[in-house]
Amino acid sequence: MPRVALVTGSSRGLGAGIARRLAADGLAVAVNSRSGRGDDVAAAIEQAGGTAASFPADVTERESVDRLVAAVADALGPIDVLVLNATGPQPPVLIEEAGWDRHLEMLAFFLRSPVLLGQAVLPGMRKRGGGRIVHLDSEVVDKPPPGMTAYVAAKSAQLGLMRSWARELAPDAITVNTVAPGFIPVERHDDVSDADRAQYVATVPAGRFGTPDDIATAVSFFASEAAGFITGQRLVVDGGRGLT
Repeated sequence: MPRVALVTGSSRGLGAGIARRLAADGLAVAVNSRSGRGDDVAAAIEQAGGTAASFPADVTERESVDRLVAAVADALGPIDVLVLNATGPQPPVLIEEAGWDRHLEMLAFFLRSPVLLGQAVLPGMRKRGGGRIVHLDSEVVDKPPPGMTAYVAAKSAQLGLMRSWARELAPDAITVNTVAPGFIPVERHDDVSDADRAQYVATVPAGRFGTPDDIATAVSFFASEAAGFITGQRLVVDGGRGLT
């Protein structure tokens, strides 16, 4: 039977690209979204010869997470690869306006959701002798833009969580790594002006935007059997922008 991957927040954008790539790698993919709009991604994977199913669930709530993990196991098999991609809206909010509630909203996606999902899948991974957990963080941890304090703080906390998990779970042959994308123009960034896009590209030595496929390739490696001796690592996929 193929290994099974759960990709949270995979009905569109980066998550959809990751789901398609893991399916192409031969994994059975659980496509997840809170809205339940993952059917199209799962259908496209099936049409291309892969194995996938759609599982609507709010991954920031414990009961929903427990039902999700059980449903994936029933339909596809126990989860071998967990990709933590789900995110919410990230409108810029100045420090004076970013109340504690705003910080909690970000922490729910980038700390509470990984904790709930990790706790739900770890018993099965341990029983089967290993597994892969891949976080998605962001270049903002290194290059924080104005108006994004809650988002940056939550992503920074996620990075610490990843490293702590990697240390604790290494004896169980469960690797934990993270991929940090640079700016990837997908549908949620449609409100970015052409001038801002041009200014961003000017800061990237590679001279182009990243694509969902660039991120999916990095996730694919961390999820692979070949990455079994790599854990606690952060791979920044930004075309060299971090060097400028």
